[in-house]
Amino acid sequence: MRILLVEDDRTIAAGLEYSLSQEGYETVACHTYEAAKEMIERDLGLLDLCLLDISLPDGSGYDLCRLVKEKRDVPVIFLTAMDEEINVVMGLDMGADDYIAKPFRVRELLSRIQSVLRRYAKQLQSKAIVIQDVQVHPQQGMVYKQGEEVALTAMEYRLLLTFANHLGQVLTRQQLLEQIWDAAGDFVNDNTLTVYIKRLREKLENDPQRPEIIKTVRGLGYRAGA
Repeated sequence: MRILLVEDDRTIAAGLEYSLSQEGYETVACHTYEAAKEMIERDLGLLDLCLLDISLPDGSGYDLCRLVKEKRDVPVIFLTAMDEEINVVMGLDMGADDYIAKPFRVRELLSRIQSVLRRYAKQLQSKAIVIQDVQVHPQQGMVYKQGEEVALTAMEYRLLLTFANHLGQVLTRQQLLEQIWDAAGDFVNDNTLTVYIKRLREKLENDPQRPEIIKTVRGLGYRAGA
């Protein structure tokens, strides 16, 4: 689970990074608006949640939230010293999922993070993800093409689900490898990834030689959907 942490106070950021890592979260920390903006524009597809400080030296967390929500529905929690009701309402109206005022206890923040992630997981699971004539049902772990069930191996399904959760986004081979790495310890290397993409195309594409569902973006990687 990868979290973007935007906090200009480096001492607070370091403490949060450590606490989040102890809970198994991978944290990417940015200390300025510009650094966070660059991260969001480049790697939003690989982020699972954003923790955004509102007051930054060169911009506003509100603007970062707006940027995130325009690109992808990633959960956002605001961190701020401003606890007036108008600021809470402004952040929530902008699409933020929660709001926590400084100073806060780390355990409280972790509880908020877990709650937001659970809510998003339920929303994702309740919806079928459609890629042309293919439907992915995350809740059931089922895949259908033109109404017929498609039998996929666990790794094939994990790879397809990665594409399905990032529709329209270009994913590099390295990003795909990071997403499908087998927690059980099965080694997934670059050649193995090529094999899995080939197998997926053979099972899902009308013409695997001219793929329309999982497209190659020359020099960059792959893109599913649009």
